[in-house]
Amino acid sequence: IDNGDKYSVLLPTYNERENLPLIVWLLVKYFGESGYKYEIIVIDDGSPDGTLEIAQQLQGIYGEDKILLRPRAKKLGLGTAYIHGMKHATGNFIIIMDADLSHHPKFIPEFIEKQREGDYDLVSGTRYRGNGGVYGWDLRRKLISRGANFLTQVLLRPGASDLTGSFRLYKKEVLESLVERCVSKGYVFQMEMIVRARQLNYTVGEVPISFVDRVYGESKLGGNEIVSFAKGLLTLFATT
Repeated sequence: IDNGDKYSVLLPTYNERENLPLIVWLLVKYFGESGYKYEIIVIDDGSPDGTLEIAQQLQGIYGEDKILLRPRAKKLGLGTAYIHGMKHATGNFIIIMDADLSHHPKFIPEFIEKQREGDYDLVSGTRYRGNGGVYGWDLRRKLISRGANFLTQVLLRPGASDLTGSFRLYKKEVLESLVERCVSKGYVFQMEMIVRARQLNYTVGEVPISFVDRVYGESKLGGNEIVSFAKGLLTLFATT
């Protein structure tokens, strides 16, 4: 399905040494299977745990055309990480997601299909519709997250059900115009992006996702995925 579309995945990282090989492998796997053109841009903010060294090894394995390293000297925050990453993105679509495995790359082909279906300006992963869900959160965090979303719904009517999620697909020029206008940092940043998207009459599609909290460590992904990852990694090392 080559119609010239290319997807740039922005992965801001800070101390993700253990998660990065797995998230990159899963991204390569699901993009490979679905046949879409892609690149993964790792924006590491000076992680002291050696995340960047791991990213360099991954670049050696998968190639510099697939893995781009755009590190920064210190922790400068999400909003600026996206701006920084976008400058280097060659895709006409941008995917933003967390590098800590709370967002599963298997949903990306669904995001892309959804986007094409309605030519949406952005597609947001939602934990609060269809078969979406949150795993590993205690009741308090679920209530806070639901509450934050509910309040925003009532006050701002943003027309999207999950506002604080950070797993999204944007048309590149749409993300650029949104980021330019966004003033907040951190947690509120994702919410502001959706609210501003509505102000500017951008169209928003939604895909139900399951979100897994990172406190679970190894059990985030199924055992079979860990095994096939290990096998895939060994094959790579044997062949590169």
